[in-house]
Formats: sequence, C-alpha cells, structure tokens
Amino acid sequence: MPTLGQPTTRTVRVNGISLTYYEWRAKPGNQQPPLLFAHATGFHGRVFDAVAEHFPDRRVISLDIRGHGRSDGGPIDDWRTLSDDVSAFLDQLRIRRAVGIGHSMGAHTLVQCAADRPEAFSQLVLFDPVILAPEFYAEDAAPYTADAPHPAIRRKRDFASPEAMMERFAPRDPYILFNARVFEDYCRYGLKQVESGGYVLACSPEMEASVYASSRSNRGILDAASKVAAPALVVRAQQSDLNDFKSSPTWPKLSALLPNGRDLYRPDRTHFHPLEDPDDAARIIADA
Repeated sequence: MPTLGQPTTRTVRVNGISLTYYEWRAKPGNQQPPLLFAHATGFHGRVFDAVAEHFPDRRVISLDIRGHGRSDGGPIDDWRTLSDDVSAFLDQLRIRRAVGIGHSMGAHTLVQCAADRPEAFSQLVLFDPVILAPEFYAEDAAPYTADAPHPAIRRKRDFASPEAMMERFAPRDPYILFNARVFEDYCRYGLKQVESGGYVLACSPEMEASVYASSRSNRGILDAASKVAAPALVVRAQQSDLNDFKSSPTWPKLSALLPNGRDLYRPDRTHFHPLEDPDDAARIIADA
C-alpha cells in the first residue's frame, strides 16, 4: 500500500504502449471532478506532487506522457501521437468533466485532447502552453534536423544515483530556479535504475530532442483551440526576445482564440512557473 501522501502507481495499455500514471484517491463522498496533470517535455508526472498535495480531498491523476517517466515509447515525429495517447487514456479510464492542468507541451496536448474529447474536460488551466502564433506553423522547415539536432540530444544520460544528478544540476540554469522539493522529485523520479548498476534518464535525450524537433508537426492546434468549449485559463510567463527556455512560447492571442478563454500574464515567472512556485500554481488552479 502507498504511504500517506503518496500516489498509487498504475499503468494502462494504449496505442501499443504502456502509459504510467499516478493517482491520489478522493476523500470518500467527494464528487468533485478529478484533476488531471500533464507535464512538459523532458519531465514526468511526479513533478506535480507538490501541487497535488494542495488538493487532499480531490481525486488527482498525473500522467507520464509517452517516452517520459515510467511510460513506454521512443522518439516521435508528430505531436498528435502524444495527444492520441492521452485521448485513449481518457477513454480507458472513462474520465469525464476533469479539470485538465497542463504545462508547456503537456498543455498543448490537453488543448488538442479537449477538442477531440470535449466530454472529458469541464475546465483547463494551461501553464505556458507551447502553442505559437499562426506564422510558426506556416513554416515548412523543421526547427531542428538530423544534421542540426536540438541540443537536448547531447544531454548527459547516465548517473551513479539521484543524488549525483542533483549535485550536477543544482547550480545550473534553469534548475536553480526550481522549488527545492520539486527539484528533488524531478531528479529522484526522472531516473531509471539499470541492471548493470547506476541510473539513466527516464526520458532519453533522443526522445526529448524528437519532441523539440517536431514542434511544428501539429499544424491544426490553433483550429483545435478554437473548438475547445471548456473554460480555459492561459497562464503566460515572462516574454523576451531571447531564445531561451525561460521565456514564454505562448501566442499572446491564444486566450482570445479559445471560445471561453482567459489570459493571466505573469511576467514575474519564467516558463517553469509550476516548478518554481508550486504553491502559487496551486492557488491559481484553486482560484480558477
């Protein structure tokens, strides 16, 4: 049995792979809709533990997306692969009227799922979704290629222990911005132990790089957003002209495209908002 405060780890088969998810059960008698979390590229479902704990009475589900955490699957060339997985997951668990909470790529995925499975969501809270302006999707060229891959392909993948990963990443940007609890969860649950000894990244460098390389693949995402009926709060982080991980990639007009969209601009936060300040993220979710 899980210890108090710990989720139960479960798996389901969808689209030929095994998806892992983490579930906190609702307090008996609580009939409120479940909260469903979807993480960013390179992360996993357990980075939301510190947010989920703010909702002890609710059913909470946090998913490891394909190729991340404990879920199966290798590199992709189309972001619809991810949303198709999550839609199949929603069908298997018979999720209805959930509050979908997504970050970055996970938020993009939930928008597509909300268009494909409107009955699954009663509301969305989207932290800096990777949904860009129309001209981004009009470009034919992929942002990264086999000859010029995303830098994530060179990420160190082998570690002696979670503590070794923490020691290496703690002083580095953007990890230095993370809440201490979230950073530890990111490292501890972001590794898989190997039979030969030591650990490897649960999300391989090849998987992470493939997500960035295929970021233009879902050219229908803006059309999908225009069909999302559920109320949706878009929480945008600081914007700058710097092409870095900390700046918001979100099209500022996204909330206006969503039929029941609202915009919350937070220039005091970076793209890693829910990982920097899980208490603030939980307040935003509760207020929404």
